[in-house]
Amino acid sequence: MKNTIKVQRAILDLTQDDLAKKIGVSRQTINSIEKSRYVPSTVLALKLSSIFKIPVNEFFILEEDD
Repeated sequence: MKNTIKVQRAILDLTQDDLAKKIGVSRQTINSIEKSRYVPSTVLALKLSSIFKIPVNEFFILEEDD
């Protein structure tokens, strides 16, 4: 699954650490999500959606092999 978390963070001028603190995870978790090494839970995706103020499917993009 691709994602645009890094882009969305930049739009809001947030560091990985800033975003992590806002949603209650570690900076390493944000890094892993951005690099597509970790697929977040539904709850975490909804928290990100709330921060970015956009629907989940606008920053997580399913690929054919997902």
